[in-house]
Amino acid sequence: MGRGLDKFYASPSEALADIDDGASITVGGFGLSGIPSTLIRALVESGVGDLSIVSNNCGVDEGGLGLLLNERRVTRVTASYVGENREFARQYLSGELEVELTPQGTLAERLRAGGCGIPAFYTSAGVGTSVAEGGIPWRYDTEGNVTMQSPAKETREFGVLGRPAEYVLETGIVCDFALVRAWKGDRNGNLIYRYASRNFNPLCAMAGRITIAEVEELVEPGELDPGSIDTPSIFVQRVVTVDKLDEKLIERRTTLPPRTQVVE
Repeated sequence: MGRGLDKFYASPSEALADIDDGASITVGGFGLSGIPSTLIRALVESGVGDLSIVSNNCGVDEGGLGLLLNERRVTRVTASYVGENREFARQYLSGELEVELTPQGTLAERLRAGGCGIPAFYTSAGVGTSVAEGGIPWRYDTEGNVTMQSPAKETREFGVLGRPAEYVLETGIVCDFALVRAWKGDRNGNLIYRYASRNFNPLCAMAGRITIAEVEELVEPGELDPGSIDTPSIFVQRVVTVDKLDEKLIERRTTLPPRTQVVE
């Protein structure tokens, strides 16, 4: 802090230097789309552990947040999906990892609410299910027994458009740090996302007490069209640039077999 309006850091390791063991971190992206891969790798290299991660999912075994899981640096995950990451599923089911599963839209709104200073909100998602009634396994032991489960949540009836319905109370999320990736950014921290990277990145950027953004293209203040800015600089404290050789991984590649030419 104390750097004025210029929030540019020379290296990812410098930007991450004050992340200590036990920190809570929200990470943007969806699977491998739009993830802050450079910052994640630097976090692995830093050696910090006992991390609480909030992200839509943990990607795959060989990339993204899977790198932290492989090194046993994560003790708790709040996510919507286990899916493609076998090591994530294995650690969860073997009692090595605490996992709070939450509906995807609810997770997005919890991050947005936290960033807006809203402590809690009501939503219809999950009413009448274990999301509201509790009992979702958060942690297993090595024998596969549930040792921690989600608590029951407060519900309340509201009349919306003359139709009373039940809603469940969900809490906002604020983390110590947020790691996000943007297409363009200026030295003041204004960010523009491109295509699918405009997924969880803007929401995570809001929910970090200290938000660190990696950008593919760094520009000078005033060069970005104000009307195109997705995340204003008020939410961003640090900016780093991405290595030009940084590879964007594909979570699952699906191709059609070559078409056989028909000769008449």
